[in-house]
Amino acid sequence: MVFIATLPFLVLMGLAGWVYSLARSNVNVVDATWSLFFVVAAWVQWWLLPDPGPRTACVLIFVSLWGLRLSGYLTWRNWNKPEDARYAAIRSRNQPGFQWKSIYIVFLLQAGLAWFISLPLLGAIAGSAPLNALDIFGMGLFLLGFAFEAVGDAQLSRFKSNPGNAGKVLDSGLWRYTRHPNYFGNFCIWWGFYALALGAGAWWTLPAPLLMTFLLLKVSGVALLEKDIGERRPAYTAYIKRTSAFFPWPPKKF
Repeated sequence: MVFIATLPFLVLMGLAGWVYSLARSNVNVVDATWSLFFVVAAWVQWWLLPDPGPRTACVLIFVSLWGLRLSGYLTWRNWNKPEDARYAAIRSRNQPGFQWKSIYIVFLLQAGLAWFISLPLLGAIAGSAPLNALDIFGMGLFLLGFAFEAVGDAQLSRFKSNPGNAGKVLDSGLWRYTRHPNYFGNFCIWWGFYALALGAGAWWTLPAPLLMTFLLLKVSGVALLEKDIGERRPAYTAYIKRTSAFFPWPPKKF
């Protein structure tokens, strides 16, 4: 089965990231690896399928565009930076022996999640149904999400590069309408891939975008980032009160 055969490739990627993290005593690399799991999964699925369907080129181009951009951006952002606070906390909770535990706590966990969430990619590539309105909708949703994610990242990067903004909260551009334009963009991207899979007849891939949405909202996305941000940045409390957490919406007026 193509889906099962994809998993060993992602496991090998996870193990390579783990070896690299040992050399640097820093697991930040897993952030840059995350989107590449999906790029590899899609290309492996295409390679293994005997007769890919009419959506194949679209899926491969879109997932590669998204995955390479995001991986490149995170590599640049994290280059020579200390271990992210999220991973530092995980490291401290899992001593002694975190260097070994991180194989499954960090790297293989993410490889497994990416493998499952890649289901819509396989469904879209494997489906032979003619292109239809759902595909157009899926492409549009992907492009919307990609724009939100890329523009949001660029605006935040530019904001942080100005020393005068130290301690301040970005509340302009896309960040005026949602506290997490990059996460909202990711949400749109994966529901866009699901729409492509649905157009191909792969309705059964629905658990994948549902899981991604749950992760973005409740686990590694909004909930984790905002867990204690008000304590570290008091101005963020007012930002929370006036700005939508996820879906873009005009800010509240007080």
